[in-house]
Amino acid sequence: MKRLLLLLCALVSLPTFAAPKSELWPYWKQSNQANQSQISHQDWQQLLDAYVFEQGENTLFRYSQVTPDDKTKLKQYIQRLAKLDPLQYNQAEQYAYWVNLYNAITVDLILDNYPVQSITKLGGLFSFGPWGDDVVEINGKNLTLNDIEHRILRPIWNDPRTHYAVNCASLGCPNLQTQAFTADNTQALLERAAKTFINSSKGVSIQGNTAQLSSIYDWFAEDFGGKKQVFNHIAQYAPQYKNFSGNVKYEYDWDLNQAN
Repeated sequence: MKRLLLLLCALVSLPTFAAPKSELWPYWKQSNQANQSQISHQDWQQLLDAYVFEQGENTLFRYSQVTPDDKTKLKQYIQRLAKLDPLQYNQAEQYAYWVNLYNAITVDLILDNYPVQSITKLGGLFSFGPWGDDVVEINGKNLTLNDIEHRILRPIWNDPRTHYAVNCASLGCPNLQTQAFTADNTQALLERAAKTFINSSKGVSIQGNTAQLSSIYDWFAEDFGGKKQVFNHIAQYAPQYKNFSGNVKYEYDWDLNQAN
């Protein structure tokens, strides 16, 4: 019995990450392209302005310094977005809505459990992170972070740069942007985020004949055209890697993106 318990403990202590497939939830594909009204993300921007700062290749969040009032404001922002019907907006507004909602919920989850060393410690006993947990109700439907990323954002927009937009509160992740996404700035932010990540050591690093890539390019290779096409995507933002044909390995740092 003791040996069995030790084995179970060992299994629990070795988390694994299985990347979800892109599978459309058809209900969320609707939009009202004629609607030009805008969703305000000013509350989220104020939090970013107050608690996010750049340090080296990373943007870090001052989780330990967030005031009770600002924690309340964050929850109110999430609740306000949840009360909207995103399907009544055009697709540009929807994209910004989903990305900001995802990132705001992620920060909120960290704050609810802080201090924590990694987002992977959240979730149930046998869970690797909180991504499969219900986190918000919109239009009467419970959604998880996985739903937002893999059943809405990825399959509807089919834009690999989405991986540079959603943030998992980890150092290995593409940085949490210092600007809230809006319909007007989305394309500029996606381009900047892609270029910044790919030209950082956590995105692409080459030593001799070996390239160390972020595990994002392994987990979600299909979004970049397949593993054989990943360097074609990378070369759009870092031409120096265009003709690389050596060995490839993957790394990812799950440590929290917190300010010390």
